[in-house]
Amino acid sequence: MMLKLFFILFGVVLVLWGRYRMKKDDAFVGKTQKRKNIFNFLIMGEASGLGQFLGGILCIIIGIISFFIK
Repeated sequence: MMLKLFFILFGVVLVLWGRYRMKKDDAFVGKTQKRKNIFNFLIMGEASGLGQFLGGILCIIIGIISFFIK
């Protein structure tokens, strides 16, 4: 039970940190922040803001699904 809640909380932290990184990170290529985030995601993967954001959403979804699977 506690591990499932921790997993959801970790997902929330990743989502918030990903949102922060998506607003603040800079990239070599891209004029808009959206293009910079996509470029960072393609080059760095999970270490980018977009990767952390998507990973956080996935953690939250898996945490919620784990409540229903025994």
